Amino acid sequence: MREEALKRTQDPENVERGFGAFFAQASMMFSVLRAASGRVRLFWLNASLIGVIAATAYWQIELNAWNKPFYDALSRRHLGDFLSQLGMFGKIAGALLVLNVAQTWLNQMLRMTLRAAFTRDLFAEWLAPRRIFLLSQAGRIGVNPDQRIHEDARHLADLTTDLGVGLLQAALLLGCFIGVLWGLSAGVVLSIDGRDLIIPGYMVWCAFIYSGVASTAGWLVGRPLIGLNAEHYGRESDLRFALVHLNEHGEDVALYRGEATERKRLDLVLERLLFILRRLVGATTNLTWVTAGYGWFTIVAPIIVAAPAFFDGKLTLGGLLMSAGAFTQVQQSLRWFIDNAGALADWRATLHRVAAFRLALLESDGAASSESRIEIETTTDDRLRMENLEVLFPYGTITLSKPVVELAPGERVLIVGAPGAGKTSLFRALAGLWPRGSGKISLPSGGAVMFMPKSPYFAVGSLREALAYPGPPERFPQEAYERALRRLGLGRLSPDLDRRARWDQELSDPEQQALAFARMRLHEPSWVVIDEAFEALTSEALEAVFDILANELARTAVLYIGGGHTKRERRAKVLALNFEPYEPRTPVPSSAR
Repeated sequence: MREEALKRTQDPENVERGFGAFFAQASMMFSVLRAASGRVRLFWLNASLIGVIAATAYWQIELNAWNKPFYDALSRRHLGDFLSQLGMFGKIAGALLVLNVAQTWLNQMLRMTLRAAFTRDLFAEWLAPRRIFLLSQAGRIGVNPDQRIHEDARHLADLTTDLGVGLLQAALLLGCFIGVLWGLSAGVVLSIDGRDLIIPGYMVWCAFIYSGVASTAGWLVGRPLIGLNAEHYGRESDLRFALVHLNEHGEDVALYRGEATERKRLDLVLERLLFILRRLVGATTNLTWVTAGYGWFTIVAPIIVAAPAFFDGKLTLGGLLMSAGAFTQVQQSLRWFIDNAGALADWRATLHRVAAFRLALLESDGAASSESRIEIETTTDDRLRMENLEVLFPYGTITLSKPVVELAPGERVLIVGAPGAGKTSLFRALAGLWPRGSGKISLPSGGAVMFMPKSPYFAVGSLREALAYPGPPERFPQEAYERALRRLGLGRLSPDLDRRARWDQELSDPEQQALAFARMRLHEPSWVVIDEAFEALTSEALEAVFDILANELARTAVLYIGGGHTKRERRAKVLALNFEPYEPRTPVPSSAR
């Protein structure tokens, strides 16, 4: 039952469905906090907040009780009692000030700790092996994960803290002031047709009825905000992605003179956002009719409830104000849901987005396993082996011309195929990222295989970190970095080893690919699988790569996947690499299978 409810959370339209999905989502996120590294800190922060809120409730009762003698002293015009009560007020106000400051500090620390726990958990799940790629293939749930990890996790932490602290404070004040208000209700006598009518707890029941009606109205009016907020965050992330993507490709847009077209696209994305914002404005306005109207009437409601006893002489002015204060505290505690109807809808929508994203991450492995027919194993005989391999890709299938392809240490194999034959899908299958197909792939043990895609990746950081990736920079000595750069004709970059930069923007495409092969030279892997990376190299860099593989990395096994039709790939067969070619069969459309 819980698993089914969790699965429904991946559908944005299911955000408003029942409490089953809500409790499943809340349970999932609570389990994240229980397993978080900062759970001990969370415990003490929560315990301290409870203590501070309880102390605040005590002094709030003292402040409410202070109203009676203070205003009675005013009504009697007794200066001595007036000054005495001012001194008492200073003591109460001082205590409440200290507690308010402490609560603010604890509130902010709890926000930060919750955000760290949520974000680190999403980091760990998102960056589990293969998931970052699998999620990108999972449809809409995998769009803009940065929004869910950065903004949604922050917003969930803030709302959880504020609403949780507010609810706890309201509950404690309610428990404390119900007793006070019940006792004060004994002085309220209703005169009906000359007969006195005493209702035990009269003002308590009035507060319950008053707040219950308003809370029910607020929930009914504010419920549409849940789905609208969830859609709003999705549209905001779409706009941010469009802006970032356009900024990353500003030069290309300018070269094509595509500014007008891009503006139309941005206008369309913005209009989709504005459509949701207009609906949010309408829903929020409707909710404001309830919350604001309730708030204005609350100014006089406590006085109206206690007025009969005051006019009958059963309550003094101080007693009236004390009763009104207690009534206000009780109904404010009860009206917590109406006051926070919008925030609760926002929190529910944010919880849905974070929980749905996390569930999609957890299920991505299972989805890949259920549809995978390519068996991948690790062997101990130091051979890379493909047996009866067939890889499905969007436009057909790719199979090798030989049923068994083996690659031993020091051997070089070239797999060639025409454009669109699915070579990149084969490369991904060897890397364990593309599970669709059949057959078996055996990889050498030890994780000593380096995979080099057509477009190299360089994390934002120093050049030293880019070369050592994914290992730590201190793994290699200074001379090794400088030697690797010199071998690929990038010696001029040696003084910049510790400079942080966007290397994918500072270097040209040939230089980036040369830097990727410098990384290969630095790591000296035992096995290398390359996906069409030769073509981007300059002639000098290509000669350097061939020389490195023929000499320094002579014992490195190389599997190159390429088109086979370029001059460089044909040269690769006859140079020192001594590639043995395997040609894939003609692709078969998947519809014909």
